Amino acid sequence: MIAKLTGLLDSIGEEWAVIDVNGVGYLVFCSTRTLAQLPGRGEAVSFVIETHVREDHIHLYGFLEHAEREWFRLLTTVQGVGAKVGLGILSVLAPRDLSDAILAQDKGMITRAPGVGPKLANRLLTELKDKACGLAEFAPPPATVAVTGDASATRGSFDDAVSALVNLGYQRGAAFGAVSGAMRSIGDDAPVEDLIRAGLKELTA
Repeated sequence: MIAKLTGLLDSIGEEWAVIDVNGVGYLVFCSTRTLAQLPGRGEAVSFVIETHVREDHIHLYGFLEHAEREWFRLLTTVQGVGAKVGLGILSVLAPRDLSDAILAQDKGMITRAPGVGPKLANRLLTELKDKACGLAEFAPPPATVAVTGDASATRGSFDDAVSALVNLGYQRGAAFGAVSGAMRSIGDDAPVEDLIRAGLKELTA
C-alpha cells in the first residue's frame, strides 16, 4: 500500500500528474486545486497518497496536505460519491471551506461541485455534519471564510464568536450555523461582541 510519494514532477494532465520516483513514473489522480499548486516540471514534489485497489486497476490519488486526503476518505464513504466526485468537490472547496459549508448546512456551496445535485448535497450535509467538527480543526484556516455565496468575514472574528458560543455550552455545529446566520443579518464586518449576541438570538429563537 502506497501512502506517500516524493520525487520529481514529470508531467501534468487535466486530472492527473506523473511523479518520477527514482526513474519510475507514478500516475497520480488529483483535484484541480492540487494540480494548480504543483511546481514546475522537473522540480521536487511530495504527495500524500490514497491507494484504491480494484480487480481491474490500482489507482493512486494524491494530495499536498493531509487534510485534503482525510476529506477525500470521508467524502467517499457517502453513497453516490466515488473518487471522481470526491476530487470534484475538493477541486471547488478547500478542506476548511468544505467543513465550513457542512457545519453551516450550506447546500449552495456543496452544489457548486461538479456531479453534486441537490439530493446528493442533502445526503452529504446530513451524513457528514457530525464528522465535520473534527476535520474542521484538522484543516489549516484560510485568511477568510465564506458564509454565503456573496459574503465573507475575517476568520479571526468568526472563529472567536463560534468559540465563545461553544464555551457557553452550545455544540460547535449549532454555534457555527448561528454565527453564519448572524453575519447574514448584521453584516460580516460586525464586532465579535455583536456577532455573539446575534448568534445567541439565533440559537434561542
